[in-house]
Amino acid sequence: MSDLIPLTALGGTSPRVDTFQGLEISECPEWALASIAARSGRATDMASAAQAFLGVALPDVARTAEKAPFSVFWMGPEQWMIEAPHDSHEDLATQIKAALGDTASVTEQTDGWVRFDLTGERCHDVLERLCNADSRSMPPGSATRTQLEHLGCFLIRRPQDSHFSVLGPRSSAGSLHHALETAAKSAI
Repeated sequence: MSDLIPLTALGGTSPRVDTFQGLEISECPEWALASIAARSGRATDMASAAQAFLGVALPDVARTAEKAPFSVFWMGPEQWMIEAPHDSHEDLATQIKAALGDTASVTEQTDGWVRFDLTGERCHDVLERLCNADSRSMPPGSATRTQLEHLGCFLIRRPQDSHFSVLGPRSSAGSLHHALETAAKSAI
């Protein structure tokens, strides 16, 4: 039998971290992801079941909510993405489906997305070169869908100061990382 070794979206055996003056770009493979969408006429039931499971209400439009170990962000009308540590929630979608039952459609998303975290006071300088989202005016705990370079991504401003997450298609992880790194070299 083969000894399989898990690889990150960038192909490494450990997450990539790039450090610049006032900025760190980190590949974050340690998160499990699952999306939920309310089934027709079941939005209220789904919201109640989700709050009971997550310990926090589903966030409003363009917002996030956190209660350890979960983080949730709004994706669209009656649609949210849920994040949890992969080590303790490898089967996140299965756990959510059991909690929400027939009130929602639940989809495993972990291997469909790559997450890069940007931390430090130079985050805005990099993001303003890459996307049309106004990161400087995004309040902590907000999320938006935007284009970074030519890729459809989610941009999340975490509650911590100077901390953003970019979720993009895993199949374009190399291109997304290159864009982040190039913008950082240009800005700093």
